[in-house]
Formats: sequence, structure tokens, C-alpha cells
Amino acid sequence: MGLCRGLFITGTNTGVGKTHVGAIIARALVAAGHRVGVYKPAESGCRSEGGELVAADAQHLWEAARRPGELSRVCPQRFAAPLAPPQAAAAEGKQVDRERLRTGIEYWLDQSDIVLVEGAGGLMSPLSNADYNADLAVDLGLPLLIVSSNELGTINATLQTVITAGVVAPKLPIAGIMLSQTAPREDDPSVKTNAADIRTRCDAPLLATVAFGQQELAKEVDWATLARSRKT
Repeated sequence: MGLCRGLFITGTNTGVGKTHVGAIIARALVAAGHRVGVYKPAESGCRSEGGELVAADAQHLWEAARRPGELSRVCPQRFAAPLAPPQAAAAEGKQVDRERLRTGIEYWLDQSDIVLVEGAGGLMSPLSNADYNADLAVDLGLPLLIVSSNELGTINATLQTVITAGVVAPKLPIAGIMLSQTAPREDDPSVKTNAADIRTRCDAPLLATVAFGQQELAKEVDWATLARSRKT
């Protein structure tokens, strides 16, 4: 592999809006004239269509990036059960291919200026029998973008993820944090204060907040600069 510019999108948990945020970033980069590759190394909970498993998150990213390359290359390892990938693979009598997790990105390098990689769950969510998302992030060497859910409890979850990154991936820069609201949460007053608390308590920068249903950011973020290059 040659030079790869990109971001590794991880979350404080599953269901925090990683794919939605990734799609917002993909659209912004494409609009700025960049060729964007999207890579979801493994996805579980896939639906069956015509005898094939369809990865909804991968498809959403692909559509946002204006359908670059082949959809099947966005997520090479797809499983049906709504479990962590190693358990979902085991339910089908399979194992997640560790090497393929790492080599699947190669398809995107020559045809992309920037590759957005979305993990499965949080940094310490299992990705294979021997890997966590953090292990793949380290091997790909891309800056981390942390997506945190805008709800009560997010301060603890965000700080824990930043601390974990510093322990298990100390050489990876943290590009920043995105605070994502995945539901209306009209009865949760912390939605209005979480951003200020994160800015005060966390060394990693809060890049932007995403309101429920928001499709583009209220302020511009220089994603191309945050997506640093590294030799792979």
C-alpha cells in the first residue's frame, strides 16, 4: 500500500450515530472536490436481499460518498445476526478474517484522496476473535474521530473513550469529537449542556454537534486537513 489519508470513525458505544456522522463527512468532502473512499471492515445485523446480505451502514456511507467503486468492497465481511462481528460470524459457522480486516482498505487507496473507515461499536468492541476495533485502528494508523451520543451520561463515556485511546493507541492522534443526537430527547436537559462540558473537561477538540435529523453541519470543518496521511 502507498499513502493513505483518512479517518477512523469510532464511537463511545454502538448506536451513537457513527454512520450518520460519517455520511455527513463524506458528503462534505465530496462537495469540496475530494474523491472519497468508504470502508466498513465488518458489519453484523445485515438484512438478506435476493440471497445476499446487505450491510445498511456500509450502503449509507457509499450513497453519501456518491457511490464510489463497488458496494461489496465497502464492507467485505457481512453477517446476519445482530451481535458483535465475531459472535455473528460464529452463528454462521465462520470466523472474521483478521487479515481481510486490514487489507480490505487497499481497494480504495488508488481511487480515493481520503478514506473514511467506520469501526463496529466502540474502541474496545470485539472485531474478531483476536481483535478489538482499537487494534485495527492502530494497524491502519489513521487519526481517530470519536462520535459520542448527546444524552445524559455522555461526559463519562466520552472521557473514558479518550482515556482508552491514549492507553491502547497512544501514537494515534485524535482528530476530534463529534457530539451526535440520535433521538429527540426532549426530556433530557443535558442535551443543551453536554457540548460545553466536553469542551471544558476534554483535551480532544469538540469539532461540532449534530442535532437529531441534521444532515449537514452548521459550521464548516476542515476534514481534509484532519484526515492526515501515513505510510501503510
